[in-house]
Amino acid sequence: MSIVVDEEEPASPGARLMQTPGFGICIYAIMGYMTIIDIDLFKNELVQTLAKHPRFSSLLIEKDKRLGKYSWKRTKVDIDKHVFAPDLDPDMESPDEFVEKFVSSLSRQTLDPAKPLWEIHVLNVKTSDANSTAIFKIHHSIGDGVSLISLVLACAAMRRSSNNPGVEYLPVMPSKKQKANIGILVVMKMLFLSFWTGFLVFYYTLIDLIMVLATMVFLKDTKTPIKGERGVENSPKRFVHRIFDLDDVKLVKNAMHVSVNDVLMGITEAGLSHYLNTRYGATTEKHTENGGEIIKKSNNTLPKNLRIRAGISFNLRPSPSVKDLIEVLDEKKELMGMWGNLVGIVLVPLTIALEDEPLAYIRRAKSTMDRKKLSLAPHCIYVLLKLLINFFGTKAAVLAAKNVSYKTTVGFSNVVGPKEETNLFGHPLSYISPTASGFPLALVINYQSYGNKLVIAVAADEKLIPNPHQICDDLHNSLQVFKEAVIKKGLVKDASNLC
Repeated sequence: MSIVVDEEEPASPGARLMQTPGFGICIYAIMGYMTIIDIDLFKNELVQTLAKHPRFSSLLIEKDKRLGKYSWKRTKVDIDKHVFAPDLDPDMESPDEFVEKFVSSLSRQTLDPAKPLWEIHVLNVKTSDANSTAIFKIHHSIGDGVSLISLVLACAAMRRSSNNPGVEYLPVMPSKKQKANIGILVVMKMLFLSFWTGFLVFYYTLIDLIMVLATMVFLKDTKTPIKGERGVENSPKRFVHRIFDLDDVKLVKNAMHVSVNDVLMGITEAGLSHYLNTRYGATTEKHTENGGEIIKKSNNTLPKNLRIRAGISFNLRPSPSVKDLIEVLDEKKELMGMWGNLVGIVLVPLTIALEDEPLAYIRRAKSTMDRKKLSLAPHCIYVLLKLLINFFGTKAAVLAAKNVSYKTTVGFSNVVGPKEETNLFGHPLSYISPTASGFPLALVINYQSYGNKLVIAVAADEKLIPNPHQICDDLHNSLQVFKEAVIKKGLVKDASNLC
């Protein structure tokens, strides 16, 4: 492999952290396509787009092993060393299970540091959700989930523009509204609200920082069937997903006057409550109501006062625009700090209980997330980790991060994807299912929107959680219960038109 650029760019603190031994986190973007993938066309599209990105065409060079310092060095990408397409029987039995096991086997392998830290495995076998699957394995040091989704949009828009010269495929930014005249009473009200908001920001930030520091030292979640212990990052994982109708989520969102993220947090809390109730020995009964099969728990076996918390990732920088990334791919612009791992973590308590009123999960989720939005704890934690890296090296920062993860239970993320179905790398895309390996947790739940679909991706420890599909079932059932509840309460307009 020949180096084409001699200049090196220092790696960010986040990239250095991800390279620390024992903290090698990889992102998997499992992309289902509507057609069989033409390998030659697929590779050519990658060369014209993804492989031009500075991070996807750079080696990560170790500069100081003790302090964990690295730098990026541009190189020539040999696409044949990054894209693999095994010969498969298109009529194989259980293709969905095959794809799941294939992804799990990839999580046991390390990326070759002698080439850019990414690879793609193309599986031309039909599953229940797609006619073919491409598994993107990307080292987390290259970027975070939000940056990667922005890059996907840029790659798709870039090729559409090149195939249709003169046509603009970039999102239209909303125009700024003209400011109205403000009276003295309005000014006084705004000053009071600003003061009160400032007090709440300080208070919630302080509480969150105290909780994180306490967790780092001694405070840990209750031992449950889904709680991992030290070393869980090295145990085998299973990766499963389920595709929902995003319109169902939006229906609940609009009826409850909350955000999509509030609904997803409510789904997570309700789904895990029912899953754990089953794991603790609850029996189930089925009955038919309004022509549909409803599953209800016949008894409540959940222990009292369970402490279960989710670590939620907050993106701390604005997402790079599609236009900027296209200019980067065209080598008209440098990255200039708009790419990388600039992510903060906040701990969110989950109330694990079987509620008689299903919508209580969403109300509680909204209340919790409204408080977390006012907290600056994610920014403070990022600064703290950065200081640890700069003064004590990456090993100290990894030790602190792992101590927090070991004492919590579940990871959670929600990434907004393309609003419309798109053609990516020469083929129509059916869904995107993001997940990760190498994390010090036994369970991670990722939500990814794509067009009118919502994909729930679950990464679970094989030994602790042998039935991750059941988690997907419980999450899906929780959404359906929410939907039925808002309809029955008359919170949905034109409910008569809903199936």
